[in-house]
Amino acid sequence: MILMRNHNHVAGHLLALFTILIWGTTFVSTKVLLKDFTPVEILLFRFLIGYLVLWMIYPRTQKVVSWREEALFIGAGLCGVTLYFLIENMALVHTTASNAGIIVSVAPFFTAVLAHFFLDGERLTPRFVSGFGIAICGIILITLNGSYMLQLNPLGDLLAFIAPVVWAVYSVMMRKIGLRNYNVIGATRKVFFYGLLFMLPALGLVESDLNVARFTHLTHLSNLLFLGVGASALCFVTWNQAVKLLGAIPTSVYIYLVPLITVGSSALILHEQLTWVSILGASLTLYGSYISESTARGKKRNVFSAKLRRNT
Repeated sequence: MILMRNHNHVAGHLLALFTILIWGTTFVSTKVLLKDFTPVEILLFRFLIGYLVLWMIYPRTQKVVSWREEALFIGAGLCGVTLYFLIENMALVHTTASNAGIIVSVAPFFTAVLAHFFLDGERLTPRFVSGFGIAICGIILITLNGSYMLQLNPLGDLLAFIAPVVWAVYSVMMRKIGLRNYNVIGATRKVFFYGLLFMLPALGLVESDLNVARFTHLTHLSNLLFLGVGASALCFVTWNQAVKLLGAIPTSVYIYLVPLITVGSSALILHEQLTWVSILGASLTLYGSYISESTARGKKRNVFSAKLRRNT
């Protein structure tokens, strides 16, 4: 039993790290597509591709036992697919990428707070808060990257602040779904379905280009496939499985690494300058995320040991 638990623990961390490595580079594809697609169109095509891929892999209907559990899937689709990405994109229209990058990266803290109140065995600790503070200092340094300019944009910053709260709600809902032992691919596909359903009204509010010639460009097609197959179908499955294996709090800590990966990938792909400030920020982010994650890991180990002692 202990070996199985350790195997699940390692697998969960590898899945979370893999997911973040992909998600940390999606900004490049999105930036390219924004030249010819609206933000809502990108989201719709991205998750439609993801849904079709998951359907081909797992074509069976994901049945639920009650309307209460169906409500969890509806809420997860609304929060994790529709609202989070729409709010994040709307924030970028009204504020700088630096501001949004800093604010959105507080998602693990909001996840920890909600998990503390709504999930059993996932408590917020002072050490987690300390790690959060260190990681945020690193994220600020990474995002500013030596410019030392943080401009306040009230509407955009408020939207960017709401986005991680919405993601925290999604994480808690997916943890509850994971505890019910649904097939992770079928569950993710069901979440995508409701996300797409809620996305349709938003699509009607913006002007869309019906020119299908956009999809014949190799650059557009490859980036849409990367976002749809990789960042959506594959990564949402791996992320949801990580939440199922580790819990909402330990998995969410990996979100701290997104700015670090973003800076690294932008330096390699877009040839943006990498300064000593961003390197220092990366070090602080890694250290802070280690403190927060090790706290959650140690706490779960203590709970497991206590249960083992009671059973022997």
